[in-house]
Amino acid sequence: MIYDIEHSTEYRFHKPVSLGLHRLTFRPRDGHDMRVLATELDVTPEPKRIDLVHDVYGNSVALILPGSPAETLRIVSRFSVDHLGSNVFALPTASESMWMPPAYSAAERLALTPFLVPSFDDSGQVLRSWAQPFADQGTADGGPRRTIALMTEALRNGLAYTRRDAEGVQTPQQTLALRSGACRDYATLMIDALRHLGIAARFVSGYLYSPADSALDGGGATHAWVQVYLPDCGWFPVDPTNNLIGGNDLIRIAVAREAAEVAPLTGEWYGRTEDFDSMAVGVKVTARIEA
Repeated sequence: MIYDIEHSTEYRFHKPVSLGLHRLTFRPRDGHDMRVLATELDVTPEPKRIDLVHDVYGNSVALILPGSPAETLRIVSRFSVDHLGSNVFALPTASESMWMPPAYSAAERLALTPFLVPSFDDSGQVLRSWAQPFADQGTADGGPRRTIALMTEALRNGLAYTRRDAEGVQTPQQTLALRSGACRDYATLMIDALRHLGIAARFVSGYLYSPADSALDGGGATHAWVQVYLPDCGWFPVDPTNNLIGGNDLIRIAVAREAAEVAPLTGEWYGRTEDFDSMAVGVKVTARIEA
């Protein structure tokens, strides 16, 4: 499936302000399951410079220094990808892959250490108590894959999805207490729950293909989900917001240990607080119709 994505962000000010460096997670993370066909970046006003770098996780980041002063800053990224999909979750399971927690090798465990340590304090054992029954069921039958599948389904069916504009994430304990959250809250909860069970997981930021007649939640904006690592699967996508494992609806841009490290766009401007007017964000994901 070939997708065309456009992500626009526009900042408006009441008077011209000075604009500082902006950091944009830009180019999709391609691989054997997804190929990047084209990319384009438009910045208004004309930027003084644009530099492309890789962050500590290997994500492609555009460092943009816009021309200023200006009353409006508009950044539009466009790209096309050929998404072949992921089906590794259905690969044959080796006998040792039935163990809970997964039997990571010494080399795997060393590389996976950042993704095995929970991000949030759980001194009250609230999250661990919620997660343990899924591990028990996996231990009884099916191993880590069953644990992951059951947890993904439980989050989809047990929480109410809400689109939230406020920055940051809820703690896993807050999401469990509220029984609701945005996609990044679902992902954050699942990541820490899996880590408590000894299963490596990391945060993914990207886009969801969700046509008008789709029942999927999270389209029309950036979307967040989870990547999980198992020895006989490697890294594979899990979307607890929509109870998706694998497939080709999830278009990844960046991965990290936690959500705060992969904000779609951050930057600086200099002026008075009252100089700021508004911000508008638009995301379009379209699938090409093959003749």
